[in-house]
Amino acid sequence: MNDSRTVKPQSNTQPQAGALSDAATREPGSTTRRPHTAGPEAQEQLLRAAAELFYRDGVRAVGVDAVVERAGVNKMSLYRQFSSKDDLVVAYLEQADREFFVRFERNFAKRPGDAVKQLNQYFSDLARRASAADYRGCPFVNVAAEFPDASHPARLCVSRNKAKLNARLNELAVQAGAREPAALADALALLIEGVYAASQTYGPGCGPIAAAPIVAAQLIAAACTEAPVK
Repeated sequence: MNDSRTVKPQSNTQPQAGALSDAATREPGSTTRRPHTAGPEAQEQLLRAAAELFYRDGVRAVGVDAVVERAGVNKMSLYRQFSSKDDLVVAYLEQADREFFVRFERNFAKRPGDAVKQLNQYFSDLARRASAADYRGCPFVNVAAEFPDASHPARLCVSRNKAKLNARLNELAVQAGAREPAALADALALLIEGVYAASQTYGPGCGPIAAAPIVAAQLIAAACTEAPVK
């Protein structure tokens, strides 16, 4: 007796090697499938999200899931670009370092050829920036407070940023004609760190921040004015 039922042939189609299943591209607990994002675009989106979240909430408080969610990519995209959260933190700080010095030099460009005016301009601009409602201080100071191990890669980024800042201040102090350029650079670096701290402890627009440009001008004038001949 013949069996009249038709047997449907089984499909031989298999997932391509290396292809991600729907489950692999969904975030835990989510039914939304996030499309794969190309490398450079994913990196840019992840760094933008990390910069926003790390700066606002702190590195320790922000997990990679939150960064992925804010970036709008899948978690596989993150691990294709960064092998660990520490790598993401380092990339965030390296980007912050570049942005800091672009902004730093932009202040000086307002007063070309006059180092004294450039230094004074910087402190006026810093006081204005530190008085913004969303200002969270220096990202390098914030990270240093979160990572007590001075040998941690994030702390090494902090050390490099501060060393470059001090070296640049020393160059400007020399150009300004300071009798002791290193001493002036150290004093100005201390004042900068004080502005960073005051913005968070006293709050935006506080008296100590408003006083910083005045104190800077006094320090610069005292260091660069020729001593009277006795």
